[in-house]
Amino acid sequence: MPFVVVSGLSGSGKSTALRTLEDAGFFITDNLPPELWGAMHDLSVARKLDKVAVSTDARTRDFLGALEDSYIRLSRRREDLHVLFLEANAEVLLKRYNLTRREHPLGESLMVDFARERDLLAPLRAIADTVIDTTPLSAAQLSERVMRLFRLEQEFDLRLMSFGFKHAPPRDADLVVDVRTLPNPYYDPELRPRTGLEADVAGYVFQDQASHDFYNEVRDFVRLAASRAKASGRRGYTVAVGCTGGQHRSVAVTARLAADLADLDAHVTDHRDMKLHEDL
Repeated sequence: MPFVVVSGLSGSGKSTALRTLEDAGFFITDNLPPELWGAMHDLSVARKLDKVAVSTDARTRDFLGALEDSYIRLSRRREDLHVLFLEANAEVLLKRYNLTRREHPLGESLMVDFARERDLLAPLRAIADTVIDTTPLSAAQLSERVMRLFRLEQEFDLRLMSFGFKHAPPRDADLVVDVRTLPNPYYDPELRPRTGLEADVAGYVFQDQASHDFYNEVRDFVRLAASRAKASGRRGYTVAVGCTGGQHRSVAVTARLAADLADLDAHVTDHRDMKLHEDL
């Protein structure tokens, strides 16, 4: 995996590129002077970090005089050194700054700053292995370009949990599913003290075709919602499945979803209320 230097014009998407690399497991150091690239390399080797990216741009202008020597020294030690430079036209940069209301690091009028910054960073652009013009790109499109460039895979985490509505739904779920219409093992005295993780209890929940049909629709909708979240660039998605007490139906459905959606890396994070069954 290459040692990556990310640079470019202010407003061109450096933060998006760095977040993309960080989400892919890179250790990120922002605003690092070139003279410290070698030290960061040595530290990453000592700590056995195989994914490292640093950012150097106009904010480090007082240290860019050491750029050429620092680049040569590091490139001799890292054949996989990769410099990524981002740019965009002045009109688009101006629109982005007007949206964020940030101050340009050079601190004069924006159009003058953009021109000065291009000149200042010209040596970095000259050594870049890849230059991306982000003028026509959205943040999601730039993130996808960075992922393809470094042949990275976006990890996605589908988190499933069960709960009981009587104990209040979780506040941090992306999707809440109500399965209280399924057959309730609570009304069977032998099953009441048990949980939806047990085969007999799950069998009661899914005892007829109507229950299976309902579950299949729930499963397909959860798959659709999670797949769309993944396609939009989300790294994770949380689905909370609720019944009345969180002991039987929600637990059985959550466990079954985890098995059926394994291709989306679905896993159960918590059966939140399964232990709260004394007053079911």
